[in-house]
Amino acid sequence: MPGRHARVRRPRLSAPSPTASRPPASPPARVRRRRIAAGRGSLNRPGADLRRLPTGLDLRNVRLVEGVRAAFAFGVVILINIWLQWPPLLTMALAANLACFCDNGGPMRVRLRVLTAFSVLGGLLWAGLGLIQPLGLAVVVPVACALIFACSYARVWSVQAQAAGNVLVVVLCIALDRPLTLEQAGTTVLMFAAGGLWATFLALVIWRLHPYRPAHRAVAEVWRDLARLCGDLERLIALPEPDTEAFDGHARGHRRGVRTSIETARAMILDLARSRERVSDRTAQALLRLESAEQIFSALIAVGELIDSRPDAHRRTLAKVFLRRLRPLLVTIARAIRDDVALDLARLEHSIARTAEGLAEDPTLARLAERIVGRVRIGAKLSTPEGYRPGGTLMEGGSLGRWTRYLGPLRQNFTLASPNLRHALRASAVSAPALAATLSYAGAFTHWLVMTVVLTMQPFYAATWQRALERIGGTVLGGLVGAVLAYYATTPLAEAGLILVLSIVGFAARQISYGFFIACLTPLVVLLVELLEPGHSSWEIVAMRGGFTVLGGVIAVASCLVLWPIWEPDQVRQELRRALKAHAVFAQAVLRAPTGSEREAAILAGARAAGLALNDLEAALSRALQQPRAGHHPEVESALVADATLRRISARLTVLRHAPEAVDPSAEPWRAWIAATLAALGEDRPLPEQPALDRGQSLVRLVSQVDLLVGTLRPGEIRGGAPVMVSKGRDLSRVQSGALENIPEPEIPGLSPENPSKG
Repeated sequence: MPGRHARVRRPRLSAPSPTASRPPASPPARVRRRRIAAGRGSLNRPGADLRRLPTGLDLRNVRLVEGVRAAFAFGVVILINIWLQWPPLLTMALAANLACFCDNGGPMRVRLRVLTAFSVLGGLLWAGLGLIQPLGLAVVVPVACALIFACSYARVWSVQAQAAGNVLVVVLCIALDRPLTLEQAGTTVLMFAAGGLWATFLALVIWRLHPYRPAHRAVAEVWRDLARLCGDLERLIALPEPDTEAFDGHARGHRRGVRTSIETARAMILDLARSRERVSDRTAQALLRLESAEQIFSALIAVGELIDSRPDAHRRTLAKVFLRRLRPLLVTIARAIRDDVALDLARLEHSIARTAEGLAEDPTLARLAERIVGRVRIGAKLSTPEGYRPGGTLMEGGSLGRWTRYLGPLRQNFTLASPNLRHALRASAVSAPALAATLSYAGAFTHWLVMTVVLTMQPFYAATWQRALERIGGTVLGGLVGAVLAYYATTPLAEAGLILVLSIVGFAARQISYGFFIACLTPLVVLLVELLEPGHSSWEIVAMRGGFTVLGGVIAVASCLVLWPIWEPDQVRQELRRALKAHAVFAQAVLRAPTGSEREAAILAGARAAGLALNDLEAALSRALQQPRAGHHPEVESALVADATLRRISARLTVLRHAPEAVDPSAEPWRAWIAATLAALGEDRPLPEQPALDRGQSLVRLVSQVDLLVGTLRPGEIRGGAPVMVSKGRDLSRVQSGALENIPEPEIPGLSPENPSKG
């Protein structure tokens, strides 16, 4: 265990806004408050507003050590070349630099396979295209388009393979600049492989970062997201009056972000375990902390649902006190996991025990708080799973066979219904005329056009539009900075020094945001061109790169709308059906499964599947809202309301998940109707008849939510009332909000510690 101890301190908490003593905010002020609270999301942490592009900066993802290592990898070769003046060393330096772009972290074995393959394939690609370049466009363009298709289609394997494929496209574009003789081709293969393997050796052997650190940082990020969810829930409770739309935004933003973080951390931990084919003590600790965090996440959803369903002042006050005590504990544990330090358990135990004090007046909230506190205690103590044998082998999810690992994804995605295949076809088709034009013009920087088109293009229009905006903006800003720096760097040694500094900054900022990364990368490209190909004005380089970037971005965006487009209303429809089916399974497990360990396993799997399905639905909705005209499509507007309703159904099921004995046994027909109705909506089957019985106190709100979902998706089939015809999503939102505000939720007396849940 680490010898250092983490300090237990209360982080600075922003004052709740607004307090009960303030007058109610005016409607414009309330709208501004919601927009500020929602903020602009980032790629790793999507925001609550699905209409806004996630282009925000995530400053916690700065990786300074990776930047220094990448700069050292090719900076050493650059300095040697300044001394020896041997041109092939520049190829080696470029290969080392590009290999660092391929390294996205992860298990050592995976990184070794990807970086080694890139080092060999990159050299062969450069040499082969250089040899056939004199054969003319009739040969070069088809071969290059086939290679671009293969590089783009490589994304079906993994994120690491996707990064390597993108960088190989860069190598392809550079290789077409000039023809090579047989001797030059052989030298290129050797020097490129040497540069790539040198960067690989540096990253995996000499300057090897802690192999467990990425996984533990991912777990720490989950706990940090829980603290963020807790703080925002406290803010909502502090509002002077209940705000249904604010709760919807809270659920969409935070639950989506936490679920994404949990799945990211789980994938990293399992990849690490599979690569070693054993579960070490450190991996077991990470798994247990992640499991505890997921259980806290479930219980916090239940707390939010209790506050939203019964917003009486006394419960809000108690919940506010509990959340205010809980949040510093979550932040403290997140810091300890991130920094790999041991907590002062004696001091922390006092704070943990105090968290749930004073809640006896609200038994339901008190018992949920006890569940949360128990999981916080487990996360703080770093316990190992019961019955776990350290150093044991990984019994399930072990190493995959070669057929499953490599050929399986290729076959599964080889259909026009696959966005990955459409993306690869689109990239190769658009590259053909661009390659023909640039090879005919044969300018010094024309390869930037093809490079920009392929790297900007994404499988979906919304992602392509965002990538184009960030790439254009970052290129213009970075180009201006690069031109100024190149003006003052008058010697090769000064240029090399600036290149090293810019490389550190660029690679350290790679995970902050794509636009910021491009803004840091462009000055590096400007100085590299001046160093490798002297004689060009820095302003000429900036103008050419900016012009080709704008043109390439326009071509990429237009191609996503013309060639094999993926219309988001169709994707929204498919994802909505998956979400309905997942919630039907979740409801079946919560409401109808017999008590026992099998029920807990079914609930755990159902909750996870429902959360992932809602995340996929909201991702499709976000892309649809950013696609021209698709945001006003009736199915998209209905799906927006259905998404909010499913979030509430999921939250209500989570409450009942922690209190299975609270459901009245006489309400069995209603429980069956809820699961059957969700399944019928997902499978597009006729709806079942509602039972002619009393709903039961515990199911009043849940049945009403399912009714609202039916009214949203099938307004003509509402039982027991006139059809509700609503054409606009915002009108449905009003109907939904008003109805839910008028549905009080009865107390759940059966939430007892004798029925523990695995989360």
